[in-house]
Amino acid sequence: MPQATGRGLYIHVPFCQQRCHFCAFYLEIHHARAAEEFLHSLLTELRLYGEQQPFGPEPLESVYFGGGTPTTLSSPQLATVLSAARETFDLQAGAEITIEAHPGSVTQDSLSHLRKAGFTRVSFGAESMNQLELDRVGRPGSPMSTVQMVTAARQAGFTDLNLDLMYGLPGQTIESWAASLRQIVALAPTHLSCYALTVEEGTALQAAIRRGMVPTPDETLQNEMEDLAEDSLRRAGFTRYEISNYCRPGFASRHNQLHWTGGDYLGLGPSAQSYVAGRRFGNVSDLRAYNTSLRTGTLPVSASEQLTPADEACERLVFGLRLTEGITLKETGALAFSGLTGKVNELIGDDILERKGERVRLTTRGRRYADTVAVTLLASLEHEPHSPPPIDFRTRQRGD
Repeated sequence: MPQATGRGLYIHVPFCQQRCHFCAFYLEIHHARAAEEFLHSLLTELRLYGEQQPFGPEPLESVYFGGGTPTTLSSPQLATVLSAARETFDLQAGAEITIEAHPGSVTQDSLSHLRKAGFTRVSFGAESMNQLELDRVGRPGSPMSTVQMVTAARQAGFTDLNLDLMYGLPGQTIESWAASLRQIVALAPTHLSCYALTVEEGTALQAAIRRGMVPTPDETLQNEMEDLAEDSLRRAGFTRYEISNYCRPGFASRHNQLHWTGGDYLGLGPSAQSYVAGRRFGNVSDLRAYNTSLRTGTLPVSASEQLTPADEACERLVFGLRLTEGITLKETGALAFSGLTGKVNELIGDDILERKGERVRLTTRGRRYADTVAVTLLASLEHEPHSPPPIDFRTRQRGD
């Protein structure tokens, strides 16, 4: 199978000021002392990987700070981590260095500090431009703070800006969704991520739905909202290049593309996931255990698996199908596995997949069932010698 050349570093900052009702990511409520201890552990983890050099001499094209809310750490703390990453791993000239931020967790001064430290891209979690919709899902902040911080980011020198939006929120209508899209487009971001609200196990949202306090998301309405977003953003000059992501020309997220094109990425911080040289491994999802491990000079890896050729081919195909342009079976290595190619042909016959030249991609209908497609393709390998990879294909590592 052709080897991807992209390499990146993901840093999971496990802190937020509060947990939103829909959030199922691993996080802790921010406290200054806990943040300082985490920072020390993170720098130790960087040093240990520096000794191993898992990427060899190849420079990285992407560094991504996700969470949680990375900007619960101070800008000097974040600058310290980025500086250590530069010392540990060689970065390509013009590498993309992204920081996720809640609009209420940054200021003009902190954004200026981050830009001077070398961050090139900022991703704001706007979620909605309707205050009532934010309040219903426990999302702190306001639409006005999003407007103010996008302006502040530009004044700080950021030219690459992403905004996250969610649709299918409790009480959200097609009209309010259209209004949010109009207001977001008016802010002229270079990239937008639009996610359908999903009800994750163990969240406050799930509990509220079970108690009848909040309605279950309406799938038909969400589909209408997805169609509206695609049409509105296309007319505004954005290209939909992945199921949930849109960009202006030249501004596709390199961090995201590493995941979807089979690139290698190393994840640091509690719960962070890695994929390097065909091995998938993940850190312990517990800050205390993470700190304890690194105090003893031990990497906090809790699970590791070397993927078989069949697993790699299937993962490469599943992730490649998230891209609107799709992927060729040759580049995935899927042609070597009759079960996989047979299932692809079956899905083409069911109008879930389609061929476009040599490429295979999801149809418009198929995009509605992307998660089911992933499970179906994995099941097609049941007669191949493999172990199902420990990954949820619905979501990537935290990112746009």
